[in-house]
Amino acid sequence: MRVLKDILYKVSIESVVGDTSVAINTVAFDSRKITDKDVFVAIRGVIADGHNYITTAIGKGASVIVCEELPEQLESHVVYVEVKDSNEALAYMAANYYETPSDNLQLVGVTGTNGKTTIASLLYDLFKKAGYKVGLLSTVKIMVDKKLYTATHTTPDSLTINHYLDEMVNEGVEFCFMEVSSHGIHQKRTTGLTFRGGIFTNLTHDHLDYHNTFKEYRDVKKQFFDQLPKSAFALVNVDDKNGKFMVQNTKSQIYSYALKSYADYKAQILESQFSGLLLKLNGDEVWAKLIGSFNAYNILAIYATAEQLGLEKLEILQLISGLESVSGRFQYLVSDNKITAIVDYAHTPDALKNVLETINSIRTGNEELITVVGCGGDRDKAKRPKMGNIASVLSTKAIFTSDNPRTEDPEIIIENIEKGVEPQHFKKTLSILDRKQAIKAACQMANKNDIILIAGKGHETYQEVNGERTDFDDFKIVQELLKKLNK
Repeated sequence: MRVLKDILYKVSIESVVGDTSVAINTVAFDSRKITDKDVFVAIRGVIADGHNYITTAIGKGASVIVCEELPEQLESHVVYVEVKDSNEALAYMAANYYETPSDNLQLVGVTGTNGKTTIASLLYDLFKKAGYKVGLLSTVKIMVDKKLYTATHTTPDSLTINHYLDEMVNEGVEFCFMEVSSHGIHQKRTTGLTFRGGIFTNLTHDHLDYHNTFKEYRDVKKQFFDQLPKSAFALVNVDDKNGKFMVQNTKSQIYSYALKSYADYKAQILESQFSGLLLKLNGDEVWAKLIGSFNAYNILAIYATAEQLGLEKLEILQLISGLESVSGRFQYLVSDNKITAIVDYAHTPDALKNVLETINSIRTGNEELITVVGCGGDRDKAKRPKMGNIASVLSTKAIFTSDNPRTEDPEIIIENIEKGVEPQHFKKTLSILDRKQAIKAACQMANKNDIILIAGKGHETYQEVNGERTDFDDFKIVQELLKKLNK
């Protein structure tokens, strides 16, 4: 049991009704999870307002209510804590409840539009291979040293984050790498965490369904670096025009990385093939099994971070050469009849452009490049025609299909994608509503040495339609279809 006043440390409190010396069981922001003597934090969410569930939470045994607006009728046996910001309050309370586990870890956050998952996951792999106990909080999975947990969000809620960080501390984990999304920053999920470092990858068109403007999206990302302590490092990609902006007000030690600009950490691509990259990193050559210039940036960020965290240069280079691609990130296979299939999470215009340009820079030009791509429903609609344009311009053939339609009509989503296709590229495009049939069509169209790119879902093993998730794994499906066509 904890005492309420102890977990309210650092919380900005407007008023209190009742005694904060009461013992409490646990903290929750979902009224369905409330049990006897719990604290219920009423969060104003995008879909639901927790203030509407205060009575339900009390009925289930909540003895403390934390909210931004006190109910009109107060129960005498309940303690009410009025706060300025429930999201921020929850973050501090979560950290206090688990006794600030981030203080006992070397926690590094990775933020930006593209590259977060690859950098965080490969840093986890690199430090594991270096012999350390390591944690990972990513879009793909959560790792507590060797224990695997399923991830549901890029940046989980603050209670979940602190729960796993606490478990990491108990398991003797020394380093933890986590993805930090714009949603997570905006909703204060990372407030109260002590970061040893922060990495900025890049900033491109994304999440404008949530953030009203690109400026708002950019400014939210910047908040992460504004809040880093003096003891932390901030590592930014200065080839991105937003890199220097991110660290304008940071108190942390600033380091830069780039392929094109002057930077503390510099890389040059010497060779680029489907089998990997030959790079010169700060004067030293290294072969990596990762593909494309976007991965050169990721490798550079990994190299710089590992050095900032105390690893020796030679050891880092040796470990980088052994790293494998992350699930759903330029994950590829070559069929028996020499068709190359690539599955990538590219779900933004910039990411799709990067992947297609990488493939085009490696292929000889004699092969067909067939792209299967869709866009998610209930998300940023402005990027759909842009992705249609990019796929049609940079591919030999483009097949538009469903991604995760969610509650939207998939036909309308595809129509939005088609609007970006210029008249001279119409003949190169095809629309197939069923994603499996679209992948099948791509496999049937491909001949020896041709390349199929299946973009958008990457590591996801499901498809979401009208709130229901069904099993759907792009990589497994294309693998099975190519095997059948080989027979």
